[in-house]
Amino acid sequence: MNILASQVEALCEEKDDLAMLANVAAAINMNYEQINWAGFYLYKNDELVLGPFQGKVACTHIPMGKGVCGTSASNKKTIIVEDVHKFEGHIACDSASNSEIVVPIIYENTLIGVIDIDSFIFNRFNNEDKEILEEVAKVLANRLKKMTISHL
Repeated sequence: MNILASQVEALCEEKDDLAMLANVAAAINMNYEQINWAGFYLYKNDELVLGPFQGKVACTHIPMGKGVCGTSASNKKTIIVEDVHKFEGHIACDSASNSEIVVPIIYENTLIGVIDIDSFIFNRFNNEDKEILEEVAKVLANRLKKMTISHL
């Protein structure tokens, strides 16, 4: 297990979902350099709703299939975007963001939400980041498998 996933596993001992996700967002933010946003969008009522995060004010609702987060959630696949300005339908919550990685959190083919990280650097994210964050997403999925956003 990678270091970040190990940290997240320890943070998952927190019984309150909201508090746990807030600390995981902080852990992601502390473990990644050259980023300007790190957090979660949680699946509710056929859309993604803003969850705990670190960074500037963000979009609160993202339709499925829209932007990087909505596309990742719809396809249930990680997306790495080298230049968000070239991603058709990109939702610009922060104009300083230039690259992005979005990793879906899925338990038994059921979408729980996504991990979203933005960077002010172009081409900031790579396959190593993808592998690390997908492991983090698995840890979170196992912890949040029964979570519904209405409990937050």
